[in-house]
Amino acid sequence: MSLKTPKELIVRVILLLVGLAIAHLGVTLFLQAALGSDPFNVLIQGLFRSIPWPASLPVTHGRVHMAVSFLIILVLLVVDRSYIRIGTLLCMFLGGPIIDVYTFFLKNLLNEGSPMPLRVIMLALGCMILAFGMTIVIKSEAGTGPNDLVAVVISDKSGWKFGIVRICVDVCFAAVGFLLGGTLGLGTIICAFLVGPTAQVFLPISEQICNHFVPSPEKNGAE
Repeated sequence: MSLKTPKELIVRVILLLVGLAIAHLGVTLFLQAALGSDPFNVLIQGLFRSIPWPASLPVTHGRVHMAVSFLIILVLLVVDRSYIRIGTLLCMFLGGPIIDVYTFFLKNLLNEGSPMPLRVIMLALGCMILAFGMTIVIKSEAGTGPNDLVAVVISDKSGWKFGIVRICVDVCFAAVGFLLGGTLGLGTIICAFLVGPTAQVFLPISEQICNHFVPSPEKNGAE
């Protein structure tokens, strides 16, 4: 991506923030459904539980999440630093607070005490909302969250379809997290096999949405 004006950067960052807000609404829905964390957070949970952190070190799930995200960024600096943009850092720092805000408003409406049919429906809906928001973030081209970049980079470098790569990456996250002590649930399984294919469907739609606000160079040339 080659940004020509500060205005274009601002528009792309706004699109990224909108996508981030949508995606984390989905994350909050399936977390509040209490049927299992998403695959990446199973990995974080496993690391948080299995590593003997020093008692003097105030480690939390959120801080482990940020540390792993930072590690992914370090790896990408070696593999291909072009994937790291301002949005990557925004995703890393804003994801947790956004979830906290949604949780505050949703905790009494959807939780482990809610009827099971409602929890399952909200779980599936949350996965689809997550997939849509994630593709807005990706197609904003302002940067992608570190955990999502794993699938994006592998898909780009290998030429394999993003949906298939996302499933494989999510399964790996969940499996490693489970072996380290993370908790798997119905939500983890549904998320692992639903988010990737749903994102594959939403990618061209999200591209059209983003191009409507920030036309591609080809479109500008045609005009």
